[in-house]
Amino acid sequence: MKRGIQGQYLPISTVGEKARAFVPKPLPPVPSLVWSSELETQFAAASSALGRLDGIATILPETSVFLYSYVRKEAVLSSQIEGTQSSLSDLLLFENDEAPGVPINDVQEVSNYVAALEHGMNRLREGFPISLRLIRELHEILLSKGRGSRKQPGEFRTSQNWIGGTRPGNARFVPPPAEEVMPCLDRLEKFLHDEAITTLLKAGMAHVQFETIHPFLDGNGRVGRLLITLLLCADGMLRQPLLYLSLFFKRHRDLYYDLLNQIREKGDWEAWLAFFFEGVAVTGNQAFQTATRLLEVFKEDRERISGIGRAAPSALEVHRFFQAHPVSSVREAHKSLPISIPTLHASARQLVKLGILRELPSRGKTHVFAYDRYMEILNAEEAV
Repeated sequence: MKRGIQGQYLPISTVGEKARAFVPKPLPPVPSLVWSSELETQFAAASSALGRLDGIATILPETSVFLYSYVRKEAVLSSQIEGTQSSLSDLLLFENDEAPGVPINDVQEVSNYVAALEHGMNRLREGFPISLRLIRELHEILLSKGRGSRKQPGEFRTSQNWIGGTRPGNARFVPPPAEEVMPCLDRLEKFLHDEAITTLLKAGMAHVQFETIHPFLDGNGRVGRLLITLLLCADGMLRQPLLYLSLFFKRHRDLYYDLLNQIREKGDWEAWLAFFFEGVAVTGNQAFQTATRLLEVFKEDRERISGIGRAAPSALEVHRFFQAHPVSSVREAHKSLPISIPTLHASARQLVKLGILRELPSRGKTHVFAYDRYMEILNAEEAV
């Protein structure tokens, strides 16, 4: 449905030129959504996918095994949208104090994303609500180190920004003037606490509004994507942060930006929500399938290890460690397992012989290994 422009343009003068900044109307949209049969079907598919994903704990012996790597994969993808070159392997090497294959600043940004998500989930478990305060905390962690650390981490902007282009005059989009940021955010926070709005619908709308307000000088995209998952967790649709739309948004980047613009200029919320629900359904089902495939691989590899005789118990413990840390070192395993360093080395070598682990080139005495089939499964989604 085309409702017309969903806000107003205000004239601004910044960096020596005049431009027009967009101030969005408050949510929810008026008139209200038109639920076509197609949109209702897409909403149902998205809700069903979330239900399956939330039930993933019933098929995973340890949800944390999957969560550890999946969270890091999302951090990589979300940061890649912003231009970093880090891979999942780079991040895992960095966390093991090993040199990644890309600039440290790139990996630091990804590591910050992981820390921000973990902080957000911890706050939710403490009973802290999704709020402007929490959003500022996430942003502070996200920009605490590396690039962007000088762009007011944890502070809403007090100057004009723009998206695309070299200046406001040729920008793709100019968000609200600085003096309008807090009024817009206050209205968004009120919407976040509107219990009459279905959670999934709220998440889809709030993401658009947040990106339109663009309240920070840097990191808005990453915070906006985090907000989707945290909203679903806060309202109980997901017990663990396992839904991430970064890959879907990355694959359909041009359509994503076009739909955001259609909302602002024409008020076509239904087109955006159809896209958003599709992303939730595709991503949720993909995550479920990934977890199922990982379980199969773990079972197959355990059976192979069990056949090696007396060395099997220690090798199984090392295999269990690498299920949670698919790129790691004997040194790190020793911190978690009550097994001697020599036995850990022997077990890791045994897993290499079986083709389960692969030793990576490393410096000094540190021996770093990768659980290749695990990594291949996690990375396979990107190639689909």
